Amino acid sequence: MTGIIIGLFLLMLLTYFGMSIIWVAPLASLVVALFGGLELLPSYTQSYMGGFAKYVLDWFPVFALGAIFGKLMEVSGAAKSLAVWMSNLIGHKRAILAVVVVGAFLTYGGISLFVVVFVLYPMGMALFREANITRRLLPGAISLGAFTFTMTAIPGTPQIQNLIPMKYFGTTQMAAPTLGIVASLIMFVCGMLYLSYRARVYAAAGVGFVEPEQETENLFSLKLPAWYLSFIPPTVIVLLFNIFELDIVIALSVGVLCALLLFAKSLLPINNMIKVLNSGANSSLIAIINTSAAVGFGSVVRDVPAFKGLADSLVSLWGSSPLISEGVSVTLLAGATGSASGGLGIALEALGAKYLEIATSLGISPEVLHRVAAVACGGLDTLPHNGAVLTLLAVCAMSHKESYMDIFVCCTVLPLLALAAIIVLGSMGVV
Repeated sequence: MTGIIIGLFLLMLLTYFGMSIIWVAPLASLVVALFGGLELLPSYTQSYMGGFAKYVLDWFPVFALGAIFGKLMEVSGAAKSLAVWMSNLIGHKRAILAVVVVGAFLTYGGISLFVVVFVLYPMGMALFREANITRRLLPGAISLGAFTFTMTAIPGTPQIQNLIPMKYFGTTQMAAPTLGIVASLIMFVCGMLYLSYRARVYAAAGVGFVEPEQETENLFSLKLPAWYLSFIPPTVIVLLFNIFELDIVIALSVGVLCALLLFAKSLLPINNMIKVLNSGANSSLIAIINTSAAVGFGSVVRDVPAFKGLADSLVSLWGSSPLISEGVSVTLLAGATGSASGGLGIALEALGAKYLEIATSLGISPEVLHRVAAVACGGLDTLPHNGAVLTLLAVCAMSHKESYMDIFVCCTVLPLLALAAIIVLGSMGVV
């Protein structure tokens, strides 16, 4: 048990200080194995690499196709076109709402949240400039739209955090729609109320928009693809995945083909198109390897004899409620790894079967387990060391001191509040 605790602490501490989880996770795994009385080499070559390789086998097509699709939408200008159209539709006076809604639409359409950050920044700058809203609130608005309800809660989202539980609980992407909608409304409505309040406080203090030192791309003056053409690829993915219930790999593949056909002119010559495809494919590698490294660590933890006692403790800690235990486990592991999908993968790989067994015996639907796990992974994952948070602040040229509190409220406090609400409702039989 000491090794598990030290290993988790090492994983969290070293990644917090910017060290790559690709080598930190094997190191932390060896610490767990050493204290747990396992042979070190087999722990790495069999347990760790077994869990690592299995995750790649299961999820690499989704990561690769999603990254390629996002890159095609980004480079062709299609994502920017959608952002401009939707912001004009909502209106510049409702700048915060426009940023949140556009971010939500793009992520629900299958575009990676990392790509969405780069698309929303220049659009948000233009909107915040016209509405005279301080740039300090821009990271909070972007994160609310891209990192919260469309990532974990809203039924049918093609983001990986909603797909992982399907494997362990035999559910679909639409699992527990009522709970998902409740969680989404809590995050969206409370987030908008909070950011609107913060905008009023800044305005009352005389803090408005201040131009950044670096120049910002002006999306509203660029020649972009027509919005109705840009609307097609993400809509196709959502329809094929949710309405026609095709496998996500097929849905993403068709989305990629649609983007290639519709935006071929802006991607030509062929050498440029190949570069875009290469860039998307290459970016997917680091994402899946980081997540697989965290899952490999969880596989070693699961093999330590003391883990059975830890699992029993986690399951029994909250009496007869597997929902509370699952929510706490996923939340803590996502926070420890700084990764929503990584923490979710570790928790369900180690405890998913146990939770399903207990829930089945208590008459709790696997769909509820799915939605609780998905929402839980989106809470503590956005602690200050999270990669998406660091990227967002860097793109927006803001420091943790200036903008992290808003990210923390929107992406940590509100998802945890939503998690508590759906655990209560799920325990009452709501699906």
